[in-house]
Amino acid sequence: MITIDPSQVTTGKLHGLILGAIGPRPIAFASTMDANGVANLSPFSFFNVFSANPPILIFSPARRVRDNTTKHTLENAKLTKEVVINIVNYDIVQQMSLSSTEYPEGVNEFEKSGLSMVPSEKVKAYRVGESPVQFECKVNQVVPMGDQGGAGNLIICEVLLMHVNESVLDEDHKIDQHKIDQVARMGGNWYTRANMGMFEVPKPLSAIGMGVDSLPEDIKKSTIFTGNDLGKLGNVVNIPEKLDALEFVNKHSDIKNKIQQANLIEIHKFAKQYLDQDEIDTAWNILAAK
Repeated sequence: MITIDPSQVTTGKLHGLILGAIGPRPIAFASTMDANGVANLSPFSFFNVFSANPPILIFSPARRVRDNTTKHTLENAKLTKEVVINIVNYDIVQQMSLSSTEYPEGVNEFEKSGLSMVPSEKVKAYRVGESPVQFECKVNQVVPMGDQGGAGNLIICEVLLMHVNESVLDEDHKIDQHKIDQVARMGGNWYTRANMGMFEVPKPLSAIGMGVDSLPEDIKKSTIFTGNDLGKLGNVVNIPEKLDALEFVNKHSDIKNKIQQANLIEIHKFAKQYLDQDEIDTAWNILAAK
């Protein structure tokens, strides 16, 4: 047993130890709007429910450890006093992860992640259409935990409206825990899926990923790729150049033979096999060489 004094280790080291020890943590996929009406979307795993009467949810965007700056979600919540908290299930976990990329202010993460913007009824912020449960909230209070890097900011939200997709309900109109298929955050790159155990989602690139909105139309509109597939494909900086992709394919005779006479749907199905194995570079080379 080792003993750690928080005052004797770096904030980054302590942060990693705490997140590795405390989990699984539910994810608040928080949608806000800035002063210019631009939508913002970002996930936070410092989140839970704290009251049913009144219905209170609290999540905490922490100040960045590296430079002590604050996140757009926090600034928007303080300004507008509104937020939508969307629940994350397995079907959107890759797109959720992509949205956590630190895009510049004014960039719409809905577009970058390829998720649907659904108008809310009580607040201006949009809901995530693909989320199984969405909470429209007013911000009752923001409580800063400190003013240094790593300090949290408790955003205390009161639920005004709750939207539940009928597909996750059982015959008694209760939320079926198997159908909702929630995911939760663990330490490092790890997540856990209800009844399925842990799985890994690589963190978004330190360089800004191009986003789902930058994918070719045939890929975005493909009936083969899921939202998670699109999230993986959007988490690259650039699409491989065709000459580079052809060079890659020519070095792998099994891939070359497979795609030579394949139509678009067959190529998408073949690329998806590699996406399912998280071999993103291979999938992209197959798609770019067509």
